[in-house]
Formats: sequence, C-alpha cells, structure tokens
Amino acid sequence: MQMHCLVFPGQGVQHKGMGDGLFARFPQETVAASELLGHSVVELCRDDPGGRLADTRHAQPAIFFVNALAWMDLARDGRRWDWFAGHSLGEFNALVAAGMLDLMDGLALVGRRAELMAEVTGGAMIAVVGPHAERVEAMLRGAGLNRVHVANHNSDRQVTVAGERPQLALAVKVLRGPGVRVLPVPVSGPFHTPLMAAAGRRFATVLRGFAFRSGHTPVMSSITGAPFEPEQAVRLLSRQLSRPVEWVRTVRALRAAGVDHFEEVNGSTLTALLSRIADGPAGTDGTPATGLAALVNQPAAAARATEEHV
Repeated sequence: MQMHCLVFPGQGVQHKGMGDGLFARFPQETVAASELLGHSVVELCRDDPGGRLADTRHAQPAIFFVNALAWMDLARDGRRWDWFAGHSLGEFNALVAAGMLDLMDGLALVGRRAELMAEVTGGAMIAVVGPHAERVEAMLRGAGLNRVHVANHNSDRQVTVAGERPQLALAVKVLRGPGVRVLPVPVSGPFHTPLMAAAGRRFATVLRGFAFRSGHTPVMSSITGAPFEPEQAVRLLSRQLSRPVEWVRTVRALRAAGVDHFEEVNGSTLTALLSRIADGPAGTDGTPATGLAALVNQPAAAARATEEHV
C-alpha cells in the first residue's frame, strides 16, 4: 500500500498570476484573507502591482494563502495524505493541512513572520550547486567567513548560503570553481542563519499568542527531520528563522517512515529536488509519478529548482 505525502513550497515560488482560478472557488476565505492582510490578495497575486511580490512582507502571506487554497481544492475532491511537510514557510501550510493550526491563524502568523524577517536588512542569499553541504561549510570557514552560513540543505549537492552582503560577495569567489554553479537567490535577508536570531526571539513572543493542537495527520519538521509535536511549536517555528532548513533530512525521514509518493502544490520546486535526495524519483515502487511529482524527471524543472529559494 502506497503512503502519500503532500509537500508545500516556501518563498521563491511567487509569480504574477499565481492562484488563478483558486480564489473564485473559495470566495469566503479569499475575502477573509484580504481583510486580515489589509489589501486584496487577488489583485496582489493577479497583477503584482509595483512588483510587490518581490517584497518578503507581501510574498510570504500570498504564497501561504495560495498554497492553502491549492490544498483545499485537492482535499475537497476527497484526496487524503498520510504525511504533510513544508519547506520553511511551507511548514505553516503543513500544520494547517494536518489540523494543528487554523487557516486564518496561520495567515496572521505568516504575515507577522514576514514583517520580522524583512526588518533584518543588509543580507542576501545564493544557491550553490555541486559540492556537498559539508564541503561548502569547510570552504567558508577555511576562508575565515564567519558571517555567512549554509541556510538550506535542499539536496545532496544543492545548498543555499546566506549572510551579510560583503562576506557573501567573498563567498561567491571562494566557492566558484570547476563543477560548481553559484546563483543569486531573490530574497532580501540572511534567512535561516544565526543573523536572524533576534527576529526569531521576537517571533516566539508572537507564537505564544496562538493555539496549536494535535492534528489528524503527522507533519515532518523541516528543521529536525522528526515528527512535529504541537507542544514544540513555539520553539521550532521561532528557531526556524535562524536555523538551516534540513530538507534532505526531512525527505529521508519521510521515506524511512514509509512514504513512497510525493506530491506538491503551487509549483514543482521540491519535487524536482527529490531525485537528488533519494535513490530514485517519486513513484519508485514501479507506479508512475503522477501530477507534479513527475517533473523530477525533467531537466528543466530540476534547473529551476536551483534558482528558487524554497
């Protein structure tokens, strides 16, 4: 019997026109989201006025809400999953889908999270494709760069590095070489590094004002690679801002738990990484990898995954 996991991407998947067709199917939730955010989420996603989707403060709530509607649309057709997981921001979607957090509470939390993260300026992020994370860390420390850090372990040979801009510019020179690609990531801060620790502490105070409960479906934490427990919510979700996203560990833990089929909402970034984490792509039991999971076999999708901060 197959075990299915639905995964939710994070920042970097936003684009003009996202959510098209979903808002009309969930008018009540869309109105409530717009009222909570103080602007039309439909206009933001449809038109991207002034390029606001490039702003963390607008991008994160918009991605969270579109992710949520995409999941609700699938669930309304009777779809069910054995596990949920999310990359960074996407973990809030996983908690909502699992019944651990209310939708509008999740949106409010993500909105405040985005504001706190946007306040940390002077940083940036790059994607490094080729070397293992341990090799990247060794090269950074060997060069005396202590204000840049590995921020995401996305696959066996793809990580992101974030930190202060001057040292990150030096890191690019240190890391570039034969068989290594270094690409800019469109975010405005040193996300998932110790430089975000103060923002994480402030977010912990916010989190304490919200209720988390036991869910009906397990969620695999993208920080610990272990099942998410509601009593850990404040600690895990606040530390998420200053700790690396352990996506490799998360996927391996899900496979060890018996998951043999992954599906993604709102893009194909995460499923494109699967073939570079496990021994084979989704659907390795011999059945076709259906839906977006099939994109792990397409080189173009895999290339896009290196250019997005998920």
